[in-house]
Amino acid sequence: MSWGAANARRLRRHGLLPEARLGDAPEAAAAMAGAHAQVQSAAEHSVALRLSRATRADVQRSLWTERALTRMPGVRGTVHLLRTTDLALWTGALGAVPPQSPFPVDVRLTRAQTDDVVSAVQDALSDAEITLEELDREVVRRTGAWAGDRVMPAFQDLWPRWRQAMDAAAHRGVLCFGPPKGRRVTYTSPRRWFPGLVPVAAHEAVGWLLRHYLHAFGPATPRQFARWVGAPSGWAVEQFSAHRAGLDEVIFDGAPAFIDGGDNRFEEKAPTGALLLPYFDSFVVGNHPRTRLYPAGAADRALTPTGQAGNFPVLLLDGAVAGVWHQRRQGRRIAITVEPLAPVPRRHRLALDEEVERLGAILDGNPTLTIGPVAVGPHA
Repeated sequence: MSWGAANARRLRRHGLLPEARLGDAPEAAAAMAGAHAQVQSAAEHSVALRLSRATRADVQRSLWTERALTRMPGVRGTVHLLRTTDLALWTGALGAVPPQSPFPVDVRLTRAQTDDVVSAVQDALSDAEITLEELDREVVRRTGAWAGDRVMPAFQDLWPRWRQAMDAAAHRGVLCFGPPKGRRVTYTSPRRWFPGLVPVAAHEAVGWLLRHYLHAFGPATPRQFARWVGAPSGWAVEQFSAHRAGLDEVIFDGAPAFIDGGDNRFEEKAPTGALLLPYFDSFVVGNHPRTRLYPAGAADRALTPTGQAGNFPVLLLDGAVAGVWHQRRQGRRIAITVEPLAPVPRRHRLALDEEVERLGAILDGNPTLTIGPVAVGPHA
């Protein structure tokens, strides 16, 4: 199977081709195996981009009013927008991923402490929407002073010890984000709008996640799956082996890889057109091999030194990264600067103009386009 055919299929399945737009925000989030939402505005852009005539406000309504989307820690412990009806599977799968602590032993929580914290979080959020500072106090009150010890290095600060268990609480189905209070985030329990939420048993849930990943990003290897989900490579190899009966091995771009069993329809028609993808768009984060998606000098310009994707918004031309871009908003005016790696052919320039107009509609503003250097560095 060729790179071009696989990339065209990924673009189609992600709803990024004009003829393949998706039906609603939950379907879009599911199609990309979760929308990366560490930057919430970028997640809303990512989801709306995959729909016809949708705006960020439509995504916000799906999240905070309809509760059809849930914002919570997902793969790699990174905040994602997930389809609410999939939460039992997501939590079952993510809860099965072996935890990997970056902290020294004297900072880490024991298993018993983690259980105590998760129980405290469950009690505190069962019928409430509270800020992180309020949750700090509630967890310490229910567990003990040790939970509040400020020993956890994070963002040039020291956080309370208990916060190491936030991912565990989310993956056991007792913590997610609530609607913001002004500029302050809140936390609540997903069981408030998903009554009876119980994580699916690990084997079934991991099998679902593996097929879900391969549908969005296949063909792929265990190592690529491990990187995407945030797990040790050995664990990923074990999961591919445990679910081998439901997978097909193929030769992809000259090397062995896997697809979901029977999912072998590929299009040789190459993708065309221009796309402006926001920070951490799932298409670039999960798409491999990087050398194909980021040809020539694109990797040097749009990837971090460690090869991480998503830290820059990117320009895609005919399905490959061809530059970076940035937006600056002032009232309803949105100044968009696009820095291509090479002169943009006329047919691509027309498509780029259309993409800028579409971006303006998604963001509910009046866009202007400048072709020139982007001085803003990567997002952390």
